[in-house]
Amino acid sequence: MVAKIFVITYSTYGHINKVAESIVKGLEKTGAEAHRFQVAETLSDEVLAKMHAPPKADIPVITPDQLPEADGYLFGIPTRYGTAPAQFKAFLDSTGGLWSKQALAGKPAGFFFSTGSQHGGQESTVLTTLPFLAHHGMLYVPLGYPHPNLFTNEEVVGGSAWGSGTVANSDGTRMPSQKELELAEFHGEKFAAIATKLSQIVANDKV
Repeated sequence: MVAKIFVITYSTYGHINKVAESIVKGLEKTGAEAHRFQVAETLSDEVLAKMHAPPKADIPVITPDQLPEADGYLFGIPTRYGTAPAQFKAFLDSTGGLWSKQALAGKPAGFFFSTGSQHGGQESTVLTTLPFLAHHGMLYVPLGYPHPNLFTNEEVVGGSAWGSGTVANSDGTRMPSQKELELAEFHGEKFAAIATKLSQIVANDKV
């Protein structure tokens, strides 16, 4: 059975979307069915223009009713003061109908992220989003430390045991590095392997 994985992101300046491309490569290496989505923007065009934000990527905007179609989820979240931005929180808050039905219970989820600095909240962004998974009864799949790029001290590398990631600099000028993209691809591959095993167990239980 092929697992269907939704890669759901919010990206103002493109850093998360760049990491997501490598995440998808990793997912597809395993044969998993990867689908890209972004959450809805809550800022006006006027505000985004003042922020010098580029046009949104040509990625479908997800609605909560689509979530049960997937076998697993990788959420790409930029950090705002050590937690998820309002746009992502608004999407998570809109899943109450799914919660009442426990429609997402037992499904695996992981995270990747971006920050403006090495200590800008990559881990706390995941930590403060875990209650969403807990209330839905979802299964958090951390990255752990299986890849050598998590141990390098030769250069700045985003990511940790909590998931893959990138460091954008406070002005957003730094795009994901080769090591960060390698880690993201590995992350996608590792997550897909786990999600596929879980989806097979669920399928067997239904037989």
